[in-house]
Amino acid sequence: MSVNRPDVAAVRICTDCGSELAPTFLACPRCGRLVHGERLKALAADGDGAERGGELARALGIWRQALALLPVGSGQHTRINEKVQALSAQVPVPAAGFAGVAPAAPGAPAAAGTFAAPAGANPPRTGWRKWAAGAGAFGVMLMKFKWVLLFLLTKAKVLLIGLTQAKTFLSMAIALGVYATIYGWQFALGLVVSIYIHEMGHVVWLRRYGIPATAPMFIPGLGAFVRLKAHPATAGEDARVGLAGPVWGAVAAVLALALGVAFGRPILFAIARVGAWINVFNLLPVWQLDGGRGFAALSRRQRGMAAAVAWALALAGVDTMYFLVAIAATFRAASTGRTSTGAASPGAAPERGDNNIFLTYVGLLAGLAAIMVGAGKI
Repeated sequence: MSVNRPDVAAVRICTDCGSELAPTFLACPRCGRLVHGERLKALAADGDGAERGGELARALGIWRQALALLPVGSGQHTRINEKVQALSAQVPVPAAGFAGVAPAAPGAPAAAGTFAAPAGANPPRTGWRKWAAGAGAFGVMLMKFKWVLLFLLTKAKVLLIGLTQAKTFLSMAIALGVYATIYGWQFALGLVVSIYIHEMGHVVWLRRYGIPATAPMFIPGLGAFVRLKAHPATAGEDARVGLAGPVWGAVAAVLALALGVAFGRPILFAIARVGAWINVFNLLPVWQLDGGRGFAALSRRQRGMAAAVAWALALAGVDTMYFLVAIAATFRAASTGRTSTGAASPGAAPERGDNNIFLTYVGLLAGLAAIMVGAGKI
C-alpha cells in the first residue's frame, strides 16, 4: 500500500540555518526545524476546532494530514499519532454490525415459499402483472428483513458517490464490456454492481475514519481496488475498513437473492451465489485481502475459533473455498507471530482481540454460506 504526500513541497533552503534540503525532507537535519511548520500550525488549529465541534471524521482527516508532514519517530509525530488513535476509538460502532448492517444472511430459502401460490389458485401472471407481483413480493421481503431496507434507505445516496468519478465510471464500463463478452450483459452487470458495492463499503469506512483514498478502480478479471493515501492508525481501524467490503458485498448478494425470489429469475440467483463466493475469497486471512486485515485485530484464541467455524462450513460441503479459508485461518492461529529474536512480527496476534471484529468475521462466514446454499437450492 503506497502513501501519497501531496502537501510536501519542493523546499530547498532552511530559513533558520540556510542548509539545502531535499524535496522530501520534513525537517532540517542540521537544526531540526520543521519544513512545514506554518502549515502544521494551521492544521492543528483546524483539528482542534473540528474536535470541539464534534466532527470526528473531519478531525481525523486533518490530524492525518499533519502526520504526513511530520518525521516518523519525532515527538510531534508520536503525540499526533496517539491523538489519531484516541479519536479513532471514539468513532461509533453500530450494534448491528460495524458497517451499519447485519452481516449474516437471513434464511432466504424459507422466504421463497412465502411467495409460491398453489397451482391453479390464481390465473398465470404475464407482462406488467408479473412484474408488479414481483415488485410487491420484493417489497414484502424488504419489510420482513428491515436491515436490508435500512441499508437501501441510508446508503443508496453514498453508492452514487463513486459513479461521479470519471475514472471509476470508465473502468466500470470497461470491466462490464469484458465480462459481457464472456458471460452476457445481465450477469456482467450484476457482477460489476456487486463488486462496486463491496468497494464502496471500504470507502464509507475510510471516510468515517478520515483516511483519504481514491474512488474504486476496476481491473477486469481481478475485481477492483481502492488506493489509500494514508495508513490506518490501529489494527482495529484497518480491520473495520477491510471487513466493511465483505459486509456490504454480503448485502449486495442478499439483494440479488431477494430479487431472484421475487421475480423468479435464475440469473439473479447466479449473481447472488458468485457475489457471495467473491466475498468469501476476500475473507482469506492472507496478504492484503480483507480477511488478512480483519485477522490482524484478532487474538490467537479468536483466530482458532474462526478457523473452527470455517472448517465446519467446509466439511458441511458449502464450497471448496471454505477449505482454503480454514487452512489459512488455522495457519494464522497456530503461528506465534514472533521472530527468531522474540520480537512481534507484522500481523502478530494481539493479547486481547476485538470481539466486534471477531463476530463480524464469523458472521460473514456463516451468512455468506447461507446465501450460497440458498441461491443454489432455490
